[in-house]
Amino acid sequence: MQDTGIAVYDHRPFFEKALRHGLQHGLIDAAKLEAIRNDAPKGMVQIARYFGTEFLRPELEKARERMVNLISLHLEHVSDGDLQAAATLLRDHSILSRSKAGSDMLKALLTLPDNTHFSMQDSGEFRDELIPVLAKWALKPLPEIQLELAKRSDIETRIEAAIWCAQKLGVARRELQAADTDSEAVVRTALLCAAAGHSLMPNWAQFETLVNLLRKRAEGGKPPGLALPKGLPAQFQPVLQATLESMQEHDLPKILDASVKPRKLFIQSLAFMGRYFWLDEGVDDISELDRAISEQWLKVTQRHTDDGSLTTLFLCIATGTARKTTLTETAAASVVRKIRKGGYHPQLASDFIREYAPHEHHADYQTLWQNFVIEAQRDLTDERDTRLVEAMAALRLHCNIVKTTPKAPKTPASA
Repeated sequence: MQDTGIAVYDHRPFFEKALRHGLQHGLIDAAKLEAIRNDAPKGMVQIARYFGTEFLRPELEKARERMVNLISLHLEHVSDGDLQAAATLLRDHSILSRSKAGSDMLKALLTLPDNTHFSMQDSGEFRDELIPVLAKWALKPLPEIQLELAKRSDIETRIEAAIWCAQKLGVARRELQAADTDSEAVVRTALLCAAAGHSLMPNWAQFETLVNLLRKRAEGGKPPGLALPKGLPAQFQPVLQATLESMQEHDLPKILDASVKPRKLFIQSLAFMGRYFWLDEGVDDISELDRAISEQWLKVTQRHTDDGSLTTLFLCIATGTARKTTLTETAAASVVRKIRKGGYHPQLASDFIREYAPHEHHADYQTLWQNFVIEAQRDLTDERDTRLVEAMAALRLHCNIVKTTPKAPKTPASA
């Protein structure tokens, strides 16, 4: 018979694959199988209790799914998909310990930073408020978790690179957190300081002098050459090299343009606000920056502060539609269709909050938006909801949705 070359997809959990492999190859005996059967109900109850309650059957069913997936995640990750190695782990350890190992792996993931802004960093420890997030991730497949791990690991590297640059310029991590700055801004300033020969992090007056010095050198035929700092650890080199190349192409032409005053470029230009960092030693300077940001925020929000208006605005930003604090039912339906076509990028709204929202409300607005993203995700993306009933109900619950005004009938032209 001719081989058609069609591969059969095995949809079984990796835990089941490893267990069957162990049984078939003599790694797991009857006693071990009986121990697994005895431990499974205990683990289900523990997981159901941790995420909610062990007294409801649906919660226990969900706990069974989570337990199987947590064990699978751990086994597949540690064994790199090798069934022999995974079956050996099952032989040598209890399934309760493998479930906990999977849970610990996810907790470690969720404590990694997901934002390069220093004000968004926490203690790095797993907190109870992350339990609902853990509940969601406990049902995800390994490839999705690996993608998230890669993304967060990259963010962590960027933050650590910025801390290294700041320390070289005499600034500690706690000062960066107090300054409410972004890691990219710190790295850019460090590269500018290196080009100008500055060894300490500048305040605004010193930063302005630094820029004017670079401009004079460029006018004299000596344009600044950006270079990686000496002694830069190897793990930070790709991050700084990418920033250096971006600065060389996009930032330096504007920075060296003597026709634009540094204050106007770095403090009053939306494209450069928050893009570079200097120490806060001048109240007038920082108040001007805050004022420019505040004006932009008030303009876009139309001075609305209620949750519904802000969530509506953030949704518009995340879907790339016109920024409004109220949507008609017709416009809201168009937003849902756009989401289902892949035009939904929640990070855009998070970035907008970080850049323009009043600092004292950053955390509250980020929480408001993230809660919406999590709670409305299923209804907004469920293709089975062809009439958008559930999707519109979710938007009415969280956003400002008004009825579409029917068009007035045309008046017939007089004879």
